[in-house]
Amino acid sequence: MAEDLTVSVDAMGGDSGPGVVVAALARSAVRHPGVRFLLHGDEAQLKPLLTRRGKLAGRVEMRHSAETVRMDDKPSQVVRRGRNTSMWRAIESLQKNEAQVAVSAGNTGALMAISMFQLRMLDGIDRPAIAALWPTRKGQCVVLDVGANVESDAQQLVDFAIMGEAFARAVLGLERPTVGLLNVGAEEVKGHDAVKGAAQTLREVSLPIEFCGFVEGDDIADGTVDVVVTDGFTGNVALKTAEGTAKLVVIFLRAALRRSLLGRIGGVLASGALKTLRRKLDPRASNGGIFLGLNGIVVKSHGGTDSLGFASALDMAIDMVRAGITAKIIADRAALTPSPSPVAASGTAA
Repeated sequence: MAEDLTVSVDAMGGDSGPGVVVAALARSAVRHPGVRFLLHGDEAQLKPLLTRRGKLAGRVEMRHSAETVRMDDKPSQVVRRGRNTSMWRAIESLQKNEAQVAVSAGNTGALMAISMFQLRMLDGIDRPAIAALWPTRKGQCVVLDVGANVESDAQQLVDFAIMGEAFARAVLGLERPTVGLLNVGAEEVKGHDAVKGAAQTLREVSLPIEFCGFVEGDDIADGTVDVVVTDGFTGNVALKTAEGTAKLVVIFLRAALRRSLLGRIGGVLASGALKTLRRKLDPRASNGGIFLGLNGIVVKSHGGTDSLGFASALDMAIDMVRAGITAKIIADRAALTPSPSPVAASGTAA
């Protein structure tokens, strides 16, 4: 129930400091009246920020943490020596069942390492994946992995597909999401062995999905499938390329409209349409990468986002808990058994 939901928040992660996080909590408190927050960080910085946000009174419990994970800290060092950091304490609150989800904008590698160390993996899942919501021509799709694993074998890609379809059913409300494997072509003969092996398995399993085979890079924005599965290296490059392209489009458009008097007049006349375009291209609206496959829900916000973007990450975290994403992944992973072939079935009957 929403009234029982508590979000554990690392207030010290990210590029802009705790002011952005506290401002995002104020936004989230209005959107989700029954949700409480555990805020981990430097009390000397957080207390005055919270005092100025009257709407957070009674909604936020502050937990002092003397240390902070820096963006250049190595994950292995943080796991060994970072137990007094705000990031560690935020995940620890989740591990102790004091909260149902944790959110941080800090060092991605350190956050993943801490989360794996404290929460462990779900049974049957070998590697976690970072899933992101991606704007498309038809609405949104889920793309994973976008950065947790540089390389992935066939079974890991199958696990990503299971986690991605569970996410799509839980958050996007799809009963039977379409799933595709990102490849260099749609033909079955293309791709490396891991992608081909994963495709073969996904054609044979009984899951609440419609497997569409291979998809290409331009299919992501086109919304060809609801879930796009790939390794973390390829997914992260695709994500950063898309973000950079969206920024470039905005820069080119702004420059074109300012180049002449007619352009400026046209910009005024088309202001409504331009605002709609800006909203669709704004990465803050879908900010938040979800760590899937853990015994707990962790959401990673973009480190350079503002309060609006961090609030979007909080929204996603809350939606994930309410949708019961972890239970869906466990159930679907347990159902990972090949459907009997017609030959086998007829032989059994005989």
